[in-house]
Amino acid sequence: MNRRAGNALGFVACAALMGYALYAEHVLGLAPCPLCIFQRVAVIVVGVLFLIAALHNPSGKGSIGYGVLIDLAALIGVGISARHIWIQAQPPGTVAACGADLDYLLDILPVTEVVNKVLTGSGECGKVDWTLLGLSMPWWVLISLALLSAWAVIVNIAARPR
Repeated sequence: MNRRAGNALGFVACAALMGYALYAEHVLGLAPCPLCIFQRVAVIVVGVLFLIAALHNPSGKGSIGYGVLIDLAALIGVGISARHIWIQAQPPGTVAACGADLDYLLDILPVTEVVNKVLTGSGECGKVDWTLLGLSMPWWVLISLALLSAWAVIVNIAARPR
């Protein structure tokens, strides 16, 4: 598989993840918590970077740059997912709640404070209302982003031109 097709496949995987997230929200009625929204942003950023890399289709240092950028975005998403998994593993009531939804927090606080508040304590993110094979949605996002990170390395950094 060539680099362009590999990056396009990474984009399609991200689009599929976002498609399911929107399906879960609008059809299954699962409202996303603040950490879910942050994970969605990470998936979108990874997808956009894959798309740009597919359209640009650079070689050499350019492809390495895209691989590093995609990995960075994916690993940030993995970290957010890991935090969400940790919160879900805590006993109910032991993690402080944000006290307001994300839209309201963004209206009244600077973005840096909102990010800090959500990442340091978000009790509403502790609720597990969906599982597949015993794993919650943050677990699947973590697995997906870790695989996409590895795919970015394979396609953009490790692959040698033929």
